[in-house]
Amino acid sequence: MTYTATAALERKDALGTLASAGLFLLPAAMVATPFNVLPFTLVLLVTSIWGFSRLWRARTCTGVIGCLLLALTVAGLASALLSSWYFADVFRDEGYRTRFLAMPWVLLWVCAFRPRLEALWWGVLFGLFATLAIAGYQVAHGWPRAQAWTNSIVLADITVVFMVLLVFCRPPERWGWIVLGMAAGGGVILLSGSRGVWPALLALLVAMALSIRRGSGRLRLASLAGLVLVAATLVLAVPQLRERTRLSELHSDVQRIEAGDVDSSAGARLERLQVAWDTFLEHPWVGMGIGNFDAAMQRLPDCRQAEAMEARCHLGHAHNDVAEWGATQGVPGLLLLLCIYGLPLWIFIHLHRRSGESGFRGPAAAGVMVVVAYILCGMTQSMFAHQITVSTYATLVGMLAGLSLVTAAGGSRPRAAQG
Repeated sequence: MTYTATAALERKDALGTLASAGLFLLPAAMVATPFNVLPFTLVLLVTSIWGFSRLWRARTCTGVIGCLLLALTVAGLASALLSSWYFADVFRDEGYRTRFLAMPWVLLWVCAFRPRLEALWWGVLFGLFATLAIAGYQVAHGWPRAQAWTNSIVLADITVVFMVLLVFCRPPERWGWIVLGMAAGGGVILLSGSRGVWPALLALLVAMALSIRRGSGRLRLASLAGLVLVAATLVLAVPQLRERTRLSELHSDVQRIEAGDVDSSAGARLERLQVAWDTFLEHPWVGMGIGNFDAAMQRLPDCRQAEAMEARCHLGHAHNDVAEWGATQGVPGLLLLLCIYGLPLWIFIHLHRRSGESGFRGPAAAGVMVVVAYILCGMTQSMFAHQITVSTYATLVGMLAGLSLVTAAGGSRPRAAQG
């Protein structure tokens, strides 16, 4: 082998190792450190520049999927620019749409450098344990709800997404670590006090039960039902757990809503849904502009005053994806939101069918569940109004699609999950 060929091989191995390190850093640093996506972004930039020739050649491997994600990215950026231009706004919240560039870029990057799927899984495990330590520290030092380096709701939403990766990107014979990781993730969610994440967590548990090979489908679902029943009994019976899950607060909120008082967590959400609907009816084609939902809240007498101090007047978004996109972008926004969730979901279902997996597992299955988790969390949170949630979604869509293509092609194939 010539010196040039040897150097090229060493360079290839170094790029693959760096790419695997990037996969580890994404979940390890996302909410467990104040740097969020920055460590992964630096690895992405360095490897993309260093191995640009490989990145360029890999474009032929992405095929139609690469074109679809690129088109989705262009549509997202174009809608943001049009909204900013039409309303003469500064490019603020619209700037979060630039994170959609990660979808085609990371897809191409994974196909070029073929990082190891196990690196992502170990990063998730590390991130869950580290986040639990931070959440426990915060609550132990008097914080009412754990936030890590973001806010409580986003922390819980990202945690359940990482739990999805932990389960469906699992290497063989790692169920002991998976149980510990799931317990750590559940602890973070509990300490965050977030309730909107529960539907996504339940969907994860159902999908996990059905993805395990051992036992019949009925037996697995019965086991899951028993586990959920035990957990619910503990939460209802133990005062500390009931307080931490904010069930008493929810009951109080419902009573206040029935009495006409909407100045509560649940009441504010219902109020914002009504404001979003009224705004959509008034501006069905352009909405109020991206990031301008608080302007829609001015229709309420309590928020119309210049000195209005009510917290519910200044939450910044609708706390619901459909309400947010409909009120701020009208019908075009709703159609774009449908594409942002629907197109990756279709891609991952297609990739899973092509994967040849005998069960529901692997990077494509993880991609399906990531989209499902975002849809369910989006019922109580505006998932694209925060830098962390936008970055996580866009990066994971490209990453998991790339890993699915690489696995199907037989390159850097992770060992088949067992169980």
